[in-house]
Amino acid sequence: MADTALSAPPRSPLARDAGRLAAATRTARGAIRLAELPFLTQLNIRLDAKGAAADAVGLALGLQLPLEPNTVIRAGELTALWLGPDEWLVVGPPGSQADLEARVREAAGDEPVSVTDVSAQRTTLLVAGPRARDLLAHGCSLDLHPRAFGAGRCAQTTLGRTQVVLVARDEPRAGFWVLVRSSFAGYLADWLLDAATEYLA
Repeated sequence: MADTALSAPPRSPLARDAGRLAAATRTARGAIRLAELPFLTQLNIRLDAKGAAADAVGLALGLQLPLEPNTVIRAGELTALWLGPDEWLVVGPPGSQADLEARVREAAGDEPVSVTDVSAQRTTLLVAGPRARDLLAHGCSLDLHPRAFGAGRCAQTTLGRTQVVLVARDEPRAGFWVLVRSSFAGYLADWLLDAATEYLA
């Protein structure tokens, strides 16, 4: 008998929490929006930021890798996050891992480059709405005021004692991405729902 478990559709880390996140969004009446953005492609790229490969990879992806610490550059469906002087996370649409990795490797040529598909390592939570910053501030030590952490900023930090990558999206209504390890996603969803209680009608 064939093993049907291998052909089962993928299940996101927060599939069982989707209903609770949607219910909280409805109850918050526009103040908070919570949702999972499952299966986004995430590629970790390491290379010499001053080498020829950096420009070539940027051209191949259609966006320049950000060089300023803790910044984000978005072009089309791709977003590049600065994680370190020689490290970036490129986030793209689901299922684009192989294509993006091939483009990066081809563009780098003989230059040293490391490309790792970490898509299954994390999932992405969307936290948006007028009270999104207030909600995140309950469990994050960063100064989240727009002057300090405005659109186009990112940081590796903790939220509710969970390690995350926090991204301030480049449009005011787009809110924040919270990239969290899949094994901690359920805990963080519980924490967000609990912290959001005061904004729920």
